[in-house]
Amino acid sequence: MFAKTLPSMFTVGNLFLGIIAIILSVHGEWQYAAIMVIIGMLLDGLDGRVARMLNTQSEFGKELDSLSDVISFGVAPALIMYVAILQDMGIAGWVITAIFPICGALRLARFNVEPGLPGFFIGLPITAAGGVLATMVLYSEIATSPIFHILGMLLLSYLMISRVKYPNFKNLGVPRRTYWIVPLFLVALAVLATRYPEHFPKFVFFPLALYAVYGLKRSVNRRRQRNAEEPVEELKP
Repeated sequence: MFAKTLPSMFTVGNLFLGIIAIILSVHGEWQYAAIMVIIGMLLDGLDGRVARMLNTQSEFGKELDSLSDVISFGVAPALIMYVAILQDMGIAGWVITAIFPICGALRLARFNVEPGLPGFFIGLPITAAGGVLATMVLYSEIATSPIFHILGMLLLSYLMISRVKYPNFKNLGVPRRTYWIVPLFLVALAVLATRYPEHFPKFVFFPLALYAVYGLKRSVNRRRQRNAEEPVEELKP
């Protein structure tokens, strides 16, 4: 019984952290809200892996995971951005804020009925998009113009519903004997997040942003290559 509920416990933990991130963002605690999103990302990665390891995959777990992801990586990061950047823009800020979780929900709905290609996601996963958005806000002191954040938010929204292919690392084989490292890894991350709450989420931004840009750049290069390989029609005299 415990084995069947363990993956869902990770998913509910992810949902719980997403709600806490929303509460923290309302109170202006953006660093800690971003940390909640990051830890939620780790739990989101564990629930599916644990379900596959214990052979306890189910449609219930799949739907629960999607609903949790909409809150933790759609609504929570969008609200962080709204409170930090967009709240003084009036209705325009409302619309921009709503676009991100809407695109995330569309991305998840499409994934549930169209899983994608082996080894690839079709469109930027909402987990990565939410992680980028939640941590991007922390650079508002450097990128003082709201245009930077608005364009970044709209780009992430587009990438989620696009047909851009992103590598899927969830199915990488991990020896079972190394699973004992996972709790230690989570504890180490929790210690770093507690000791360095201002800097820890900023470091997480870079690998997530590189992942988002990598898929877009790869798609552009493949399109250019296809266009270059297409035969050029000879001009008729």
